Amino acid sequence: MFLEKNRDRIEKDFEDFSRELPGKAEEIKKRMEALSPDIVIGMKYLYSNMPYSDVGNYTFDTYLDYVQQGIYLWENSPYVKNYPELYFLNYVLFHRTNDEEIKPCRTYFWEKIKDKVQGKTMVEAALEINHWCAGEVMYQGTDMRTGSALEIYRSGVGRCGEEAVFVVNVMRSAGIPARPVYVPRWSHCDDNHAWVELWCDGKWYFTGACEPLMILNKGWFTNASSRAMMVHSRLFDLFPAEGEDVIGKEGAAVMLNQTTRYARVKTVSVKVTDKEGAAVKGAQVQFLVLNMGEYFPIAKAETDEKGTVSLVTGLGSVRVLAFLPGMEGFAQADLDTRAQDEISLIL
Repeated sequence: MFLEKNRDRIEKDFEDFSRELPGKAEEIKKRMEALSPDIVIGMKYLYSNMPYSDVGNYTFDTYLDYVQQGIYLWENSPYVKNYPELYFLNYVLFHRTNDEEIKPCRTYFWEKIKDKVQGKTMVEAALEINHWCAGEVMYQGTDMRTGSALEIYRSGVGRCGEEAVFVVNVMRSAGIPARPVYVPRWSHCDDNHAWVELWCDGKWYFTGACEPLMILNKGWFTNASSRAMMVHSRLFDLFPAEGEDVIGKEGAAVMLNQTTRYARVKTVSVKVTDKEGAAVKGAQVQFLVLNMGEYFPIAKAETDEKGTVSLVTGLGSVRVLAFLPGMEGFAQADLDTRAQDEISLIL
């Protein structure tokens, strides 16, 4: 049965969605009346987990393309049976990867690449897809933030972020779980970078988007990422796959820490107290790196009952900032994770 393990959760989440947006929910339910039960459950999953801006900005028909291709892959792909339903939901069926525009594209890309991946293993198919993507889109600096995968394909150019969005959508159209990953800011030089992770045969691999090599887990950025303080990915489902390191939320997205796949890391802890030495619960703690003339946050967290937060991060220097929302005052200090694994801040 399509999405058997998650159907009950999806139905409950859609009930919650319907209470939050009753008018929109009624409109959606009317459109669902003529659709098959499998398409209905797929559409309910998307609507229950997408940002509210997606509910208002795009039509019901926009999302049909994603669900229809997802059902096709569920029934026909040799890969889908190899991974958990949550991977299928989050990294194949789901329409959004980051903050890109959304346009129907999955069935379109599948028609372009289906003959190229026929009979190939997941790794072979992923390499072939990235090779095809490299022939369609080349890197070009642009101020565009961030075009849809279809627009990137038609223009033939994009930044690393656009290239990653494009490659991820083509991977997902073939049933290969994929996601963009980001260094929010490099810690050894200015700027940032994005590339692609994909799940094959039991584990996550990475590759440069539209930068094909003969093997996975290799790219021009490999050495740079080994010195990263943070590599993260985004997830829009509130139930991330088991084993993921959740480091907070950014808007509608759950932020996942992927740094351990690339760099030597350490778990550091921060304790926040008031002037009397009492633990401060609910303080906002930001970890920042110096980049392009400013301190830029690479992770955000909130203190627990003991006034503490912890973070898995790379080896290097970060500035730690703490404040209590709605209150005046803050505290900050520099932390060298090569020599320290904890720090205390007094508001």
